[in-house]
Amino acid sequence: MISSSVPSPRPELPAVPRHVHLIAIAGVGMASLAGMLRDAGYLVTGSDQAIYPPMSTLLAELGIPVMEGFRGENLEPRPDLVVVGNAVSRGNPEVEALLAAAIPYCSMPEALMRLFMRDRRRAIVVGTHGKTTSSAMLAWVLHQTGGDPSFMIGGACTSFSRNFRLGHGRWFVAEGDEYDTAFFDKGPKFMHYDPDALLLTAVEFDHADIYRDLAHVKGAFTTLLQRTRRDAPVVASADFAEARAVAAASGRPVVLFGAAPDADWRAEDVVDGGAATRFTIVTPERRRLAAACRAPGLMNVVNALGVTALATAIGVPLEGALAAIESFRGVRRRQEVIGVGDGLTLIDDFAHHPTAVAATLRALRGRYPGRRLWAVFEPRSNTSRRRVFQEAFATAFAAADRVTIAGVHRREQLPESERLSPAELIASLAGRGVAGETCDSPEEICALVARAATPGDVVVLMSNGGFGGLPQKLVAALGLEPPPS
Repeated sequence: MISSSVPSPRPELPAVPRHVHLIAIAGVGMASLAGMLRDAGYLVTGSDQAIYPPMSTLLAELGIPVMEGFRGENLEPRPDLVVVGNAVSRGNPEVEALLAAAIPYCSMPEALMRLFMRDRRRAIVVGTHGKTTSSAMLAWVLHQTGGDPSFMIGGACTSFSRNFRLGHGRWFVAEGDEYDTAFFDKGPKFMHYDPDALLLTAVEFDHADIYRDLAHVKGAFTTLLQRTRRDAPVVASADFAEARAVAAASGRPVVLFGAAPDADWRAEDVVDGGAATRFTIVTPERRRLAAACRAPGLMNVVNALGVTALATAIGVPLEGALAAIESFRGVRRRQEVIGVGDGLTLIDDFAHHPTAVAATLRALRGRYPGRRLWAVFEPRSNTSRRRVFQEAFATAFAAADRVTIAGVHRREQLPESERLSPAELIASLAGRGVAGETCDSPEEICALVARAATPGDVVVLMSNGGFGGLPQKLVAALGLEPPPS
């Protein structure tokens, strides 16, 4: 697994901090933690730079003061505890001031576990795809069936007003991220959560800046399963070979779910009816039950199936779980329709891995048959910016009718030999009969789409960041309206 590195002994953490300051507060997890701290009665402050919606909006609504930029003065008055996000490292002026002042500090998952999760039962969702949707759906299932859960989700769940909640029930639902924890703890975040129930959605290579190769990724997940208590239910994807391999290597029993014919929980007869995706669930007892989810595509059906398997394992009645899943309204930026008008549909999506890109495009083909599908992609994540997926992206995007690739985010950080080539990607797609182009800036893309989009087009924006405000710019440029609720 990933090695840990602690530069020096840390000051002892206070048992009951009053003032908590968060460095790099605008990350999704950090902003959510800030909201939970505020709801629990703590004095909360934070700092960050280049903050954009929806987290900037959330923090403003919560009334949490955020200082722009990282400076030692942000630690005055002296907080009782500082939570350090993994977006900052040694050399950051606020981090260096923190260390010099010997203020107690910890990571986001440490704070979450210490202050909120320790006295609750923990349902943790892990995997390289589907964590946010699955954890949000699981929280909704528990909420709708009377469980009054607490949760922290890595995206804005439209079924709840916020992506975090402090309930009075015994369960806390959280995503277990495989990314590193902090500059002083290079292990994955999910190692901090000690699951009472675990959902493993997928295992593939990702986070090329953290993991050496696929074996390194699998090692981290295998260690997690081995550390998970034997009496804790574990459900794992049957559709990802490496998830199966991790389960087998852990030596512990797991329940498999998916479309695979040997899955314990199986999805069959998947049909997209336009407003919902309907399917049949085959239970381990071979009961056949009709089910539905609002989101498009097999990937969302399988997410729903995994949630059903885990929910029933922790005592949720099956019929109640299926009713809740059918009413679940999804997560922002996961195949989210953000504008419609003049026959056009504009969709915002978080896909940044070839598997997620391919699954999203397949899902949209099923939801919008016969319409031109235009994919607009920003290579922004630490893996998608690299050449490691050059060919895999060409295969994934071949499912679109037209593809526009933005300039590689912060391209100067990578040598050309290691950097994804948008031009090569477009050339490869042309060889497969897919039209496309590269555009350097969001403004150039906005002008292109506004000029070239035609009635009937489905335009899907794909980025794991703000994409330079392109979603909002395109809504305005195309004169689109919000979709009917």
